[in-house]
Amino acid sequence: MALMILAVGAYAGLGGNWWAFALLFLAPDLTMLGYLRDARLGAALYNAGHSTIGPLALAAAGWAWWPTALPLALIWLAHIGFDRALGYGLKSPVGFGVTHLGRVGRRAEASG
Repeated sequence: MALMILAVGAYAGLGGNWWAFALLFLAPDLTMLGYLRDARLGAALYNAGHSTIGPLALAAAGWAWWPTALPLALIWLAHIGFDRALGYGLKSPVGFGVTHLGRVGRRAEASG
């Protein structure tokens, strides 16, 4: 939750466009489309879109060369923080419900 709060606060501090924020906040979840092919590809794409390395690299590029990239990186970081706060972690190729934070979904609720 702290990551999301910091990213949203920084976005507000930059004077970011809240319509753009709302439109792009769920964009990283498009990486789940890889699961339409198989769990291995789905996990790889999901993890690429939900790791902090990508948005931090984008933020560095925005800071150094491309100012438009910084707000995009903050939206991306806010999304990752939101997902982690909900218990969604990086995925295992075993299946969508197996993450580095534990199991998610109906099976996790039934066993918990």
